[in-house]
Amino acid sequence: MVLGAIVAVEIEDLLSSVIAVGAVGLALSMGFLILKAPDLAIVQLVVEILCIIILIRATIKKDLSIIKNGRWFFNTFSTLLFIFCFLVFAYFALKELPSFGEPIMRVAKEYIRQGLSKTGATNIVSSIILDFRGYDTLGEATVLFTAVIGVLAIMRKVGRINEK
Repeated sequence: MVLGAIVAVEIEDLLSSVIAVGAVGLALSMGFLILKAPDLAIVQLVVEILCIIILIRATIKKDLSIIKNGRWFFNTFSTLLFIFCFLVFAYFALKELPSFGEPIMRVAKEYIRQGLSKTGATNIVSSIILDFRGYDTLGEATVLFTAVIGVLAIMRKVGRINEK
């Protein structure tokens, strides 16, 4: 992540800088997975993708000449290198996830053992999300809602001044 941040600050063209910022966000998402926080990883990934879409849309017109001229080999090589690194990190992160149905944390065992008696809900997932972790779920929903509203506000066509 530090390397991606340094590249984002030091690189000349804006589009490459945006891609480096996206790599930092993706690495942060993978870090959340490694630290056993999949809910944070999902929220980070969704917000990062939406932000990258916004930033690429804002910078693509300014850096289009750099994309068209030369650098095909460098762009292809760096893309393949990034995909390879992503797959390697994803493999190690996903390998660390516990087997299905085997909670590894003390709190998760408590949720499963006493979820029905404490909440009265027959669906254990709903009882955990809405009763035990209600504020956490509200915060995640607020982040996702804000990101979607931001994308819709930027992507809308009504009220825009036509650029010629």
